[in-house]
Parts: sequence; structure tokens; C-alpha cells
Amino acid sequence: MIQNDKHIDFYLIGISNHPIPKLNDDVLELIKKSVVFSGGKRHYELVKSFLPKNHNWIEISGKMDVLIKKYSGFNSSIVVFASGDPFFYGFGNTLQRLLPNAKLKAFPYFNSIQLLCHKTQTNYNTLKSLSIHGRDWTALDEALINRTELIGVLTDSKKTPAVIAKRMLQYGFDNYSITIGEALDGNEEHIEQLDLSACKTKTHNALNCVLLKQLTPKDKPFGIPDAAFIPLENRANMITKMPIRLSTISALALQNKNVFWDIGACTGSVAIEAKQQFPHLKIVAFEKRRACITIIQQNAERFSTPGIEIVIDDFFNLNLNDFPMPDVVFIGGHGGRLKELIETVYQLNPLVRFVTNAVRETSSSVFIETLTDLNYAISTNSIQLNDHNKISIHTAEKQ
Repeated sequence: MIQNDKHIDFYLIGISNHPIPKLNDDVLELIKKSVVFSGGKRHYELVKSFLPKNHNWIEISGKMDVLIKKYSGFNSSIVVFASGDPFFYGFGNTLQRLLPNAKLKAFPYFNSIQLLCHKTQTNYNTLKSLSIHGRDWTALDEALINRTELIGVLTDSKKTPAVIAKRMLQYGFDNYSITIGEALDGNEEHIEQLDLSACKTKTHNALNCVLLKQLTPKDKPFGIPDAAFIPLENRANMITKMPIRLSTISALALQNKNVFWDIGACTGSVAIEAKQQFPHLKIVAFEKRRACITIIQQNAERFSTPGIEIVIDDFFNLNLNDFPMPDVVFIGGHGGRLKELIETVYQLNPLVRFVTNAVRETSSSVFIETLTDLNYAISTNSIQLNDHNKISIHTAEKQ
């Protein structure tokens, strides 16, 4: 039974998509004793027959700050209806974020991904659940790059199963099947498993979620051969060589970083290798050569590396506040303006970590002098490959 010895600000009722939701006795008793209710328009249609005659309904739509202000106009507990589990990418998380001191009590139902697993008899012990509903592709990209075997995805009206399938095929993830659950528990429930090629041309009920199941493993190299990259035309040697590339990524220390800028990305080799090993990273690849936008994109697709933002422009012409602030920067090119570039990035984040690969002594001295003046500690490793010039990998870390 519901405990009445303490005040609860919000009761969160997870409901199914059944035409008549299945509510237990505790929830029915709570509804009977309550006056203020809230939920989406679809939720109201499902539960209005259970509500007392003189009830207040606050629709969840639009701006959350406006909604919270409406809530504050009531002193009594508010009963909120949500789909499935309110704490699975649901409204419970929103309330905790916007009203951290509010007292909540939840009566959850199965979330839609759980339901799809139940209805397809899928063992979901190792399931990675994520949402791209109103979000970007980051979480799905990370799961795919990590070669996750079973992925449950909450979709939205733009990132539909067909769009997901197209993106996966674009980046070479053709080793998955896709199972779509439409209107689960409702009168229009439909479940089908497709290969990605078939899915990319189909339209599905807007109320859906998907399971992505890996059918065969996909290799994930540690160190991509130089010859495998599409090069800049007539500049095949203009690529950071694999041993240098991997040493550079080690120097970048990306494990606990969030945003990485690759400045002077050229073919995208450093950005792609970094994203392969640290798929959680937000990576922005800056390059001024127009031809490189196609080269970087094609290389990203060739090596199954979605999620790199490619920016083609002169770095010094950009409004850098339009991009996520970097934790770490690799300077692969600077157009002879290395000191100015360092100072520009430093103004954005005085704690940013810098790494560069220098062949010329002048580049080494400018990097070291500029960052020493900014109270950075400099460390250097030098590598020489075959008959190539010696490369100095300089790392600058704030003291």
C-alpha cells in the first residue's frame, strides 16, 4: 500500500500503450485520492477515464521552465503519467535535474526496449540501451565503434529506423540486423526483423524502438595502414605515418577528455584513429583545403568512424565560440602562424593540452617558447622512420 506518512511532491506512474492501461490497486487508489495530474497529450487520452471528475490536468509540452512554473502553483502532490519507466530516458530524470530537492515516488512499467526484448525472446543481459530521441548521434556512434553486440535504440520522428539503417550502411556497419517494434502493447503493435538494406526504404509507425543485433564481428584495427587512407591528390606522403600517429595519440592522453580538436586535419588520419580508440570523444577536424572535406568524409566511412565534425575553412577566420570548447588540441598544420594559433586556443581554454609534430626546428622552438611563457610543461619524444626526417612529438601540459 502507499505510505501516507510523508509528503511526496510527484508520483510518477509508468503506463503501457494498451488501449486501457493496466494499473495496479495502489495506483488506482492514488488516482482516486489525487486532484492534480500531468502527462503528454497521448497519456491523457489513455488515462482520462480513470481520473476523478474534478481533476486538473497539466500537459507536458513546450518549454520545461514554463511547465515547472505551472507545477509550482499547486501545493498538493502531482501525479505524472509517463511511458514505461519514468527513469529510463524519461520525465523522472527531467524532474530530478530541474527540481533536485523534489521528493519523488515511481510506479514503473517496462520500458519499450525491454518490451521489445520480451516479445522477441531476446536475452538482454549484455544490452546497451541508448536514446537518439531529440539527441544527436553520439551515443549510437560510440556503441557501433565499440562493436557492441546488442544495442537498443529509442528513436524519434527524424532519426527513424530507415535513417538509422542508412547511416549504419554509410559507415560500413552492415554486420547488424535491425528489429523494429512499433506501437508495442497497442492495437497497432507490429514487430519485424530486417536487414539494413531492406529497412532503409521502409516507413514505420512513429511510436517505435529498435534492436540492433551484431550478426558477424567487424575488425577494429589498432593502427590503420597508411596506404589504406585515401590521400590528398598528388600528395600521397602528406599523412601522419602510423607509428607517429599512434605515438601522437598516446601523447594526447584522450582517455578522460571530452572534446578534441584536430587542427590541420588533411586526410583525417589522426582524428579517425583517435575516434576509433576513444569513441566517446567529440572530435572537430579543421582543415582549410576544400578538397579535404570529401577525403576526410570518405576515409571516415571507409574505416567505420562516424561522428567526426569536419570544418573546412581558414582556422583564423572562424568564430571558435561556435564549437565545443576543446580539452586537448593537436596542431597538424598552422600555415606559419603557430604562435598566433596557440594563443588563440589558449584564450578559449587556459587549461587545454597541446600536442604537435614538428619537422622544422623553427616549429619546435616556437611551440616550446610560446607555451613555456604560458606556464606549460613541455615534454618531447623524437622518432625517425626509415629515410624520413626526424619527427619531434611535443606535448604541452598546464603546470
